[in-house]
Amino acid sequence: MSAHHSDIIGKIVIYFAKSKITPLIIAVSLVVGVFAVINLPREEEPQISVPMFDIFVKFPGADSKEVEQRIVTLGERKLWEIPGVEYVYSTIEPEGALIIVRFKVGEDPEKSLINLYTKIYSNLDFLPQGSAQPFIKVRSIDDVPILTLTFHSKARDPVTLRRTVANIRNIVNAIPDVSETAITGGRKRQFQVFFDEEKLKARLLNPLEIAGIIRSANVKQGAAHLESSPEIEHVESDSFFRTKADLENLVVGVSAGAVVTLKDIAAVADGPDEEERATEIFFGPASRETEKGPFGAVTLAVSKRKGANAARLSEEILHAIRELPEATLPKDIGMTVTRDYGETAKEKSDELLFHMAIAVFGVSVLIAWVLGRHESGVIAIAIPMTLALTLATFYFLGFTLNRITLFALIFSIGILVDDPIVDVENIVRHLRMPENRGKNILDITIEAVNEVRSPLILATLTVVAAILPMAFVRGLMGPYMRPIPIGASAAMMFSMVIAFVATPWAAYQILGRAFAKGKLKAHHEGEREDFLTRLYRSYMNPLIRNAKVRHIFLWALGGLLLASMALVPLKLVRMKMLPFDNKNEFQVILNMPDGTAIEKTREVITEIADYLVTVPEVKDVELYAGCAAPYNFNGLVRHYFLRSRPHQADLQVNLAGKHDRKRQSHDIAKAVRPRIHEIVRTHGGHVQVAEVPPGPPVLSTLVLEIYGPSREGQNGLAREIERLLASSEGVTDIDTYVQAPEKLARLRVNTEKASLNGIPVDQVAEAVATAIGGKTVDLAHLSEEYEPVEILLRLPREKRATLDSVLNMTLLSRYGNPIPVRELVDIESGTKDLAIYHKNLMRVSYVLADVAGRFESPAYAILKLKKDIAKIPAPENHEGQKTLDQLFNGQPRSADRWTVKWDGEWQITFEVFRDLGIAFAFVLLLIYALVVGWFQSFKTPWIIMLPIPLTLIGILPAHWLGGVFFTATSMIGMIAGAGIVVRNSIILVDFIELQRAAGMPLEEAVVDAGAKRFRPMLLTAAAVVVGAAVILFDPIFQGLAVSLMAGEIASTVLSRTAVPVFYYMMAEKT
Repeated sequence: MSAHHSDIIGKIVIYFAKSKITPLIIAVSLVVGVFAVINLPREEEPQISVPMFDIFVKFPGADSKEVEQRIVTLGERKLWEIPGVEYVYSTIEPEGALIIVRFKVGEDPEKSLINLYTKIYSNLDFLPQGSAQPFIKVRSIDDVPILTLTFHSKARDPVTLRRTVANIRNIVNAIPDVSETAITGGRKRQFQVFFDEEKLKARLLNPLEIAGIIRSANVKQGAAHLESSPEIEHVESDSFFRTKADLENLVVGVSAGAVVTLKDIAAVADGPDEEERATEIFFGPASRETEKGPFGAVTLAVSKRKGANAARLSEEILHAIRELPEATLPKDIGMTVTRDYGETAKEKSDELLFHMAIAVFGVSVLIAWVLGRHESGVIAIAIPMTLALTLATFYFLGFTLNRITLFALIFSIGILVDDPIVDVENIVRHLRMPENRGKNILDITIEAVNEVRSPLILATLTVVAAILPMAFVRGLMGPYMRPIPIGASAAMMFSMVIAFVATPWAAYQILGRAFAKGKLKAHHEGEREDFLTRLYRSYMNPLIRNAKVRHIFLWALGGLLLASMALVPLKLVRMKMLPFDNKNEFQVILNMPDGTAIEKTREVITEIADYLVTVPEVKDVELYAGCAAPYNFNGLVRHYFLRSRPHQADLQVNLAGKHDRKRQSHDIAKAVRPRIHEIVRTHGGHVQVAEVPPGPPVLSTLVLEIYGPSREGQNGLAREIERLLASSEGVTDIDTYVQAPEKLARLRVNTEKASLNGIPVDQVAEAVATAIGGKTVDLAHLSEEYEPVEILLRLPREKRATLDSVLNMTLLSRYGNPIPVRELVDIESGTKDLAIYHKNLMRVSYVLADVAGRFESPAYAILKLKKDIAKIPAPENHEGQKTLDQLFNGQPRSADRWTVKWDGEWQITFEVFRDLGIAFAFVLLLIYALVVGWFQSFKTPWIIMLPIPLTLIGILPAHWLGGVFFTATSMIGMIAGAGIVVRNSIILVDFIELQRAAGMPLEEAVVDAGAKRFRPMLLTAAAVVVGAAVILFDPIFQGLAVSLMAGEIASTVLSRTAVPVFYYMMAEKT
């Protein structure tokens, strides 16, 4: 460091040590920190900005292959041209397609949306004739409901229950930070016109005519006003349908001289819709409800505006609803909070803030015990000040108060105390020096701080250099973990600044006065060294002076390192991206075979629900059959909100609070999985127990993407791999995207007969669609209703079970003769066209699975399964391929070869560990450059950095003994630990060289330096261990705590021995 910069820092130290403004700076820092804590939005997990858009394109009448060729293939190519696009997924079905465009993490959502709209609307001319204009839906993490309220009642019918909830939704919508609300369940009020085909035939009418008559009669139109005086009178014509009687009495024609009204040819009902869905709530043993149900239910899901505080908003909504009068929310309607991410975020942030306070208190007590209470008083000012400024940094960077940002602070506590410790220890040493007796205490304090400023700056920069590169991890995991390196680096930099600004002032005020009164701990010259220092000397002397002992030590060190590393290939240390967190919920996702009726689906999902409510920890279960449950971030990525078909059903399982149960949510999910699979297996379906992922969500834990030249070959391979996975131990929740054949009755219109009778072909098709699927003719304009009331025309339910009534419908020929539909069509039996899937412009078939058992990591399942998949023969192709290619990263270059690509959690695991590995390599280069610059030697950095691998001797066995997964957070702890190890090694080597410069022999210098630095280094290690101990209680960050604590202990015990030995061996040769 140049003299100029040293002089500037010296002046800063002098100014703030004696300035009256310093205590104000301390006070303002703490106030700013409190302001940040109050105003930072609270969330349980960080918000990840991944611009994602759904594009729906309809192409009526086209089969899957035609939709693929005419719309998707070209559309995907155009979308792929947009800068920043990472994935383009397509689901192609008869009559339309869904294209999902996902941009890279961190891309600006607004800019991405503009680019997408520009690309689509500048290429509309490529759409084929008959296709609809693309409909674009923006998907964002802010769409995920933070609050779901499930209303239920024994006394109320589904229509009344839904109407009550719709009214409550209007009240909730008025709360400023609410963005979107959605109602699921119950029944909408509907005017249903169930026509009788025989009565229509007798009166020479058809469904399309009835639809037109209803539509033309349901009108209301203003006619300006009368030219009256002195006051004008407005006029309007009105024939709106407002009651069932209005519809029944509608005249639809004349037959045999008699007027025909709608009730003569149809049954008109004013009641619930007939949508194929069901929503119920069950209460389990952990619930306070006395009656366990099931009860018909309606769920209100509420999303928040971007940047809104989830905790405050959920409190405001719940308060507003609980204050509603009985007229709005009757007493016989119960309300259960089935999701409250605001409450869980508040609970988690409060818990972590408490843990942070415990860590600060623990470190302060440790320092008070080792250094003295006055010394700890100085450090107790520095720690909160550093944390407060770091929280303010989070606020200005737009972060939220979530588990990641708070863990970044807790993780930093043990590290950031090192700067004030160095300051305080040196100030105390200077106060006790004989030559300083009689000097001004302020001058002594400034002199002591100035003495350590250069190594303090270097050591701080070294730790920052170790931590900050982790901020550049890419992919979905990048923004999830980024607050840790940014927060910890900011904390370290603030700690260094505080060591020059606030610590000298606090030391002068606290230590100076205590010293003047003789209250500092006494350490007299020549007093006997403590036990640990004497033990260190007795241990080190033989190592330095006896070459044989030294060589045994080095061999033992190498053996321990190799033995520790062997724990990984022996699978004693298990690797995983992140372990599951202890949540209060999980979902059960049921897929019955395609074509299963809603009644069968409901029967199976109800059986599962009945079992789950016998599990002691279950509080309540919400059943959604034929409709999607309110989704979480996992469901957003997996598009669970589109699950609305009769063969699909979901269960939302809510557990008792984590403090009210002994088992972790993951253990409960594992325990219920076998019985759930047993139930579903007997009915031929597939089921997934979907837990909230601890990190970024993926399609499934294990995803096998199958690429190849033909769709039939891909689907065949998918079925074969599904059977292989089913027979593999530890693989569960297996499913494929290969659809089961669905029966299809194709009514092929005989165009010759239709034309000869003057009946347009489209009339035949529309009449059939109206009869079976129903047609919304118009709306009944009922202003007192909170949701639209449709007028629906269709056959009654009992006549929709077969084609007989459809075929008996008649259409009038040009000669006025009724022609039955059966005479205009030829009936063909077949199967429905199957869906086609694309990923990044290539056809793909998916096999999904989860991993259970001892390892619970996709990496081990892949290692085991790849050998079995290699034995599967490849279908024939023009290249003569015999076995399947397997890819572990990236896309296949060509669809001409049969390829299995491993994806899912594995892909993120690979990216995270790859990027952390690159970051670690960069860390080593940065540290090497810093140390070379400091010591002006190319050899000394090797001595300082050699102890880094020795941390593995502590880290890996600790993971094994604790039964803890080695995760991404473990890797972060290991990298951060490398910075701390290097920091201590720099101070140790610097002290050795100072001793040698003072004339001390090499053998004595290396031992004496280690002895004198052993105690403060032990204190630093103890501070790291105490600070990180509170993190052990969190399942996700447990690995980080184990790495920091075990790595720090190992480096303190081993590297404090190894560094002097390495230094001695190098110095002896030069």
